[in-house]
Amino acid sequence: MSLSRRSFMKSAAVLPLTACMFSETWSRTQVAGMLRGVSLAGAEFGQLVPGQHGRDYIYPGASDFKFCAAQGFNVVRLPFKWERLQPDLNGSFDTDEWTHIAAAITTASKLGMSLIIDPHNYARRRIRNNDFTEDYMIGSQAVPVSAFTDFWKNLAGRCKDERHVIFGIMNEPADIGAVDWLAIANATLAAIRETGATNLVLVPGVAYTGAHSWYRAGNTVMGGIRDPADNFAIEVHQYLDDDSSGTTGDTVSETIGSERLQAFQTWAREKKFKAFLGEFGAGPEPQNLKALENIVREVENNRDIWIGWTAWAAGPWWPDSDPLRLSADSKGQIPPQTKRLAGFTRLAP
Repeated sequence: MSLSRRSFMKSAAVLPLTACMFSETWSRTQVAGMLRGVSLAGAEFGQLVPGQHGRDYIYPGASDFKFCAAQGFNVVRLPFKWERLQPDLNGSFDTDEWTHIAAAITTASKLGMSLIIDPHNYARRRIRNNDFTEDYMIGSQAVPVSAFTDFWKNLAGRCKDERHVIFGIMNEPADIGAVDWLAIANATLAAIRETGATNLVLVPGVAYTGAHSWYRAGNTVMGGIRDPADNFAIEVHQYLDDDSSGTTGDTVSETIGSERLQAFQTWAREKKFKAFLGEFGAGPEPQNLKALENIVREVENNRDIWIGWTAWAAGPWWPDSDPLRLSADSKGQIPPQTKRLAGFTRLAP
């Protein structure tokens, strides 16, 4: 049985396998034309925190970025764990961990790609006080909001001159109320802008920021987002299986993606917000490929809202059996999903 996307990321040590914006001018951004790409996963893998690089988790290397560029993708989303980059709240960044991220920033720049840096923590983290064994929500006594804004001040300050870097402030906040998250997101935007950074920022909602559950989760309160630089987009994720979890490569129907985007899309248009589809995926079977194409086409056809997409997921440690794998397999074969997605890179910017 293949591992689900979340259980695989949370698994312990794994053995590496071979891995081989806009339709209108939006002057405040540092990118131009539609963003089309993939997540390069690996740095967020593993139960052990901080863990050991190369054993418990892995950053994608230059060859992984080159693979993405060769498919025509112009953006990569880079997930990692907050605890590994900043082991102590309000503390210094880990030198080795920052070196990996800095290398990704440089590699993306050389390839002419945008890079989304994504703390993949679901609005929580572990702390040294109990040997990184328990998760605490942002906004709790153990992990106050000020610790999260400190993290982003440090990160934004280091990247503010990297015009191709996009800030994804948090992956899939969960088990937190939308009103509380809105306050955290606004505080984070203010902290980022205090550094002088004008980079594009991607802001998610709660309940794993699902487009399909935007209203049910109370995410309409995200209409209260306030960015001093007015350079943000709302990030949503949308999987195509029965429960929208992405735990399988199956799809409900060929049109389920566009259907699940509709309510959110209407809300974003009413608010005059830009949006970014940060995660989606499907398996290699014929219906699944059609569903994959359907959701991307919906985004491409509504460029007054959408600035782009990153599919889940490529990276060096995905097993050949994973239904959502977008990297080449151990024999160097490129999955049909990757080929289908690459076809969209030949559309107009």
